[in-house]
Amino acid sequence: MFYRETGQFKTAYAADEAIFPIAQDRWFVLALIAFAFLGVPLFASPYLYTEVLIPVLILSIAAIGLNILTGYCGQVSLGTGGFMAVGAYAAYTLALRLPDTNLILVFLFAGVMAMLVGMLFGLPSLRIKGFYLAVATLAAQFFLEWAFARVKWFTNYAPSGSVAVGRIELFGISIDTPTRFWLGDIHVSLDPSAKRYLLILAIAVVLALTAKNLVRGRLGRMWMAMRDMDIAAEIIGIRPLHAKLSAFAVSSFYIGIAGALWGFFRLGSWEPLAFDINRSFQVLFMVIIGGLGSILGSFLGAAFIVLVPIFLNQLPQWLGIPISTATISHIEFMLFGAMIVFFLVAEPNGFARLWAIGKEKLRLWPFPY
Repeated sequence: MFYRETGQFKTAYAADEAIFPIAQDRWFVLALIAFAFLGVPLFASPYLYTEVLIPVLILSIAAIGLNILTGYCGQVSLGTGGFMAVGAYAAYTLALRLPDTNLILVFLFAGVMAMLVGMLFGLPSLRIKGFYLAVATLAAQFFLEWAFARVKWFTNYAPSGSVAVGRIELFGISIDTPTRFWLGDIHVSLDPSAKRYLLILAIAVVLALTAKNLVRGRLGRMWMAMRDMDIAAEIIGIRPLHAKLSAFAVSSFYIGIAGALWGFFRLGSWEPLAFDINRSFQVLFMVIIGGLGSILGSFLGAAFIVLVPIFLNQLPQWLGIPISTATISHIEFMLFGAMIVFFLVAEPNGFARLWAIGKEKLRLWPFPY
């Protein structure tokens, strides 16, 4: 079978500690990334970009951020939507008041502002944990919703309370207009949705690799020790202040960038209700379904949460069953909830565990175990 480590010898510690120690995993990931950058733009439609690929990538970044806090550090948070709102409004404010600022710096500023707010609301984690911490972060969610709805400075004193993003440029290249060029003998045309997808994909790849290296390093071991047994971690010299607040900082940074991307590239114009408590629960479900303590699980959970409602909404039309839109919406919610419950009962550790089991079976095939 092709998935074997036979003949792959490691002569250095760095090779043994690589992110993908098996060569086949490296080839698969590199091929997947290459296909995402080069293959998808050749056939993807605007609907596939705007309704599937872009939401999956942005919500995957938010899920990675929450997974760092909840999956790796064990700190429950229900304020993801509020921290996404901080990133979105911070990016909007900087782009509005300093319109010549580079777009990458705008997103980094959004992440830094969300990081500061996340550290502030993460201070209660030093004294409380579990459901009590969840209630504290829920209070942060409601407070941030109220602040962005009532403090008119954040919305540039707009009477409607909503904000809209203007022309988006990166290094002088407009994201909102089509781009056409020749790649050898091939004529390539990128519409605005394709350019947004490629930019978000590049950001997602960089952030995912950064998160993977963080959780494998000293900081990640601190988080996991605090998650497994905080008292024992403190006894061996891990400071709860450093471990928990660093988890809140990194998590909020990722979530803030996801919020800015969601506002700029997914919505275009929004109001505070776009980042309400439902958004927090949505990202939390992604982490649980994808797999706690797994970067890959964040992507799998986001894909599941985004794709399943689309599939359930289109299924009656494919089967030729005449059902009203309202009925389809209700059935979609019921089936979606039932699928989540069934999946959590069948595999509590999420899609990431199913992926790991499949790889183990493939390595031992055809011998049972």
